Amino acid sequence: MEKTLSIIIPAYNEENTILEILEILYNLNLPNNLGKELVIVDDCSKDNTLQIIKTFTQNHPDLRVQYFSFEINQGKGAALNKGIELASGDYIIIQDADLEYDPNEYSLLLKPILENKADVVYGSRFMGGNPHRILFFWHTIGNKFLTFLSNMFTNLNLTDMETCYKLFRADILKGLTLKEKRFGFEPEVTAKISRVKKIRIYEVGISYYGRTYEEGKKINWKDGVWALWCIFKYNVFAK
Repeated sequence: MEKTLSIIIPAYNEENTILEILEILYNLNLPNNLGKELVIVDDCSKDNTLQIIKTFTQNHPDLRVQYFSFEINQGKGAALNKGIELASGDYIIIQDADLEYDPNEYSLLLKPILENKADVVYGSRFMGGNPHRILFFWHTIGNKFLTFLSNMFTNLNLTDMETCYKLFRADILKGLTLKEKRFGFEPEVTAKISRVKKIRIYEVGISYYGRTYEEGKKINWKDGVWALWCIFKYNVFAK
């Protein structure tokens, strides 16, 4: 029986990039004859994002697509949690609606899982020889600090806890109770998978084509402070 990869795409005001990323995913060939399912969650966009999604779906009836739209903006974590609920595939990966990450690198993340060596695979922007756009010094320091602090409590040796590219066996991800509605998803899910018995977590190097704020980047220092709180919340206070 064909196994399927569910690709969860949270979107908020991404009319400039959403169609391009959806077309890339439509044309993407996955290894081992994996099927694919797009699970698109629009977080009450104020621009033309939702209409673009609807038109794309109508124009590609051969593609397995689910989409959901919140009536009130709730945050990326809420969109991801809805996507996880809707996903029906054997594996789940997160794909931002912008163009910062390259879906052609899914094969790198899938390899350890398809070889039955991993249950979860993180795509690291800070390892390997792949292209990495040079942008914000303090963002890099912040990401590495949050990863370091998270590792102290989870006893993992990740290099990029805050990465978008996280690939999961669906049964493991669906077995977690996730609560964060905004950008606290990353430290929360990392803390909770680290406590799954006999979990096998891998990390592979990926490319990163970061955006500036003028190009649509949304995360800011306040989200970094919240991520810091979530590291303590889900590692220390949850025990």
